[in-house]
Amino acid sequence: MKISTTIKMLVVLAMTLGSATKTIAQETTPTENYDQKFKLGIGISGGYVFQEPYKLALGVDARLQYDLSKRNSLTLTTGFSNLFVSGDDNDLGFIPVKAGFKAFIWNDQFYIMGEVGAAIAVTNDYDKTSLLIAPSIGYATKYVDISLRYEHYTDFPKLNNNGTVGKGIGQLGVRLAYGFEL
Repeated sequence: MKISTTIKMLVVLAMTLGSATKTIAQETTPTENYDQKFKLGIGISGGYVFQEPYKLALGVDARLQYDLSKRNSLTLTTGFSNLFVSGDDNDLGFIPVKAGFKAFIWNDQFYIMGEVGAAIAVTNDYDKTSLLIAPSIGYATKYVDISLRYEHYTDFPKLNNNGTVGKGIGQLGVRLAYGFEL
């Protein structure tokens, strides 16, 4: 996926978030004196990586969430993820650091979220940092958060069809987390 395609995806996501938030604001009555609070979620995730030589992604994370209102939150997520390589090559392990915006769009449980940040590689033979873009959709209750997300790493290496090395990989992942108020 090229950078221009990624930028187009971000613009579409931002427009979707903006219109969903505006629509919701028109349908509900304003909540007076909403108790803004922090939440913490601890999660595990697994996914399928679309580019060679990677096959599977597994990770753990911690997400700090600050509720701006009943339907809108800011997030900060970090943890550790590993992209597994088939064969004798080394896996690609990295620390993601992402900031995001979460908007609940239906029944205060279904949400869309966009995150952007960095993926800091920590494997022995690869020490680059990549831009990380991650739109997601999810379902959250008071304690459980389940989401489906696409993550794109613009600078991580991949194998092209002709055997040359290129940049830019993506994965589709599922996250299961336990969350609580701080």
